[in-house]
Amino acid sequence: MGIIDLTEETISLTEQFVKQKLKGAEGGHDWWHIHRVLQNARLIMKTEPANVLVVELAVLLHDISDSKFNGGDEEAGPRMAVNFLKSIKVPPGVIEHVKNIIRYMSFRSSLDELGFRSKEFNIVQDADRLDAIGAIGIARAFNYGGFKNREMYNPYKEPEAEMTKEQYVKSTAPTINHFYEKLLLLKDMMNTPTARKLAEERHKFMEGYLEQFYAEWNGKL
Repeated sequence: MGIIDLTEETISLTEQFVKQKLKGAEGGHDWWHIHRVLQNARLIMKTEPANVLVVELAVLLHDISDSKFNGGDEEAGPRMAVNFLKSIKVPPGVIEHVKNIIRYMSFRSSLDELGFRSKEFNIVQDADRLDAIGAIGIARAFNYGGFKNREMYNPYKEPEAEMTKEQYVKSTAPTINHFYEKLLLLKDMMNTPTARKLAEERHKFMEGYLEQFYAEWNGKL
């Protein structure tokens, strides 16, 4: 079996595993989120050469056990990914690389001291962040807010500036606050030129959405 066939088989087995694990997942972190992030990563890799196997495995497994849904255990996802990759005989170096990407790529991790970086990490993180902004990012934000039974907006609850990791994790703020506490910050946090370009249009869309939201909320439209 050639190296290309081995890579394709590994990706196929991983896709099957992830689809099964994410059945019934919250709509912003389900299989279709993974599918979109994979598309974003492949688009970025057209201009940013990288280890395709590492990138695609990290994308596929990055939300396999998100700490938001498992009591805050930030090691659950990396641990589950490692165990699965070992079971399908992925080389140890690839497993270690994928584990570190999953462990450090989240926005909440960026609020702490970053412990890992690679060009593959940059691509996966950018691909995931692109799915958190723009039209889909807005839909995901409100979907998660509804899932957590949060207010859409409360004019008496101001967004927090420069949140610590602990404050971010414990936040129960209205969904509109999330735009200012995360989504509108992501454009300037992109790592690759391709992602920065894509983020510009998505960022503008969010700004336009907020203008419309406030106009409707205040009875001006």
